[in-house]
Amino acid sequence: MRLLDSSAFINDYHTDDQTASIPAVREELDGSAAMRFEAMEGAGMHVHIPTEGTVAKVRRAAKETGDAGVLSDTDTRLVAAAFELDATLVTDDYAMQNVASRLNIDCDVVSQDGISEQRTWRYQCQGCGREFDEDEGRCPVCGMDLTRKNPS
Repeated sequence: MRLLDSSAFINDYHTDDQTASIPAVREELDGSAAMRFEAMEGAGMHVHIPTEGTVAKVRRAAKETGDAGVLSDTDTRLVAAAFELDATLVTDDYAMQNVASRLNIDCDVVSQDGISEQRTWRYQCQGCGREFDEDEGRCPVCGMDLTRKNPS
């Protein structure tokens, strides 16, 4: 089964596998992409709503990888649905791919290159340069903003 993110509908992704998505993806779409969602739903695409317990599990995984601050609620719920359905997640979103990788969820990409490795992001203070494992918003030492830092 393939669980489709909005990029699949925007880029007219095709597969012979069973498909699924979540209601929040439809809300992100307009025009021909929205019509593709509705056509696929009418043709038998499963529309899944993940449980809050699985959504919480994905949020914990996103916090561990450092992607929590960049995943939308829709992104989080898509990863949760892929986990529950044991589906391949179809997305071009790198943060979603990173969190999915942490949860051993297979991913396919639509129009971008996929991730080549899983990353655990760190956060660095723009003032004093200290590094932190979690995004606290502001540095607890000097009060400046923290930004996500590539771990490599």
